[in-house]
Amino acid sequence: MEYFGIIIGAIFVSNIVLAQFLGICPFVGVSGKISTSVGMGGAVLFVMTLATIVTWVLQYYVLNPFGLAFMQTIVFILVIASLVQMVEIILKKISPPLYQALGVFLPLITTNCAVLGVAILTVQKDFSLLEGVVFSIANAIGFTLAIVLFAGIREHLDLMEVPKGMRGVPIALVVAGILALAFMGFTGLV
Repeated sequence: MEYFGIIIGAIFVSNIVLAQFLGICPFVGVSGKISTSVGMGGAVLFVMTLATIVTWVLQYYVLNPFGLAFMQTIVFILVIASLVQMVEIILKKISPPLYQALGVFLPLITTNCAVLGVAILTVQKDFSLLEGVVFSIANAIGFTLAIVLFAGIREHLDLMEVPKGMRGVPIALVVAGILALAFMGFTGLV
């Protein structure tokens, strides 16, 4: 039951993008098409899960025992950057169209605060390795859900008549705000 709570909490209640506002850059930048959003979600899932595993192991078996916990952020960023480079190389080989569609936003996963945030939250919440993996996968699913929903709405908005001053980024930001408010309903605010 504990894992179920972690999953529901990470996807809906504390959605990394819509409730904690981490990972906004790829959320706004890559959400133009659903297919690109799904690809970005897959890349974030891969990087976030592996980063959580590697950073958890480093935190509990290297940083804490040697009194180097103050190096956490730097070490975590280096791990995430390495994993993103690996994803970039793999995508370039396996799926060049997706690699081209993600463009500059793929390397930006390195600085995606959602990935770093999940790695740090896993340590702060004192999760076991398995709980941390479940937490990271659920957060990646929440990220993907948010970005795909937003992309679907943006694709639909392209077909609608939007007032000239609201076209493009302004209407996208309004929709993102409304989407975040909708997800706030899952927190049970009264």
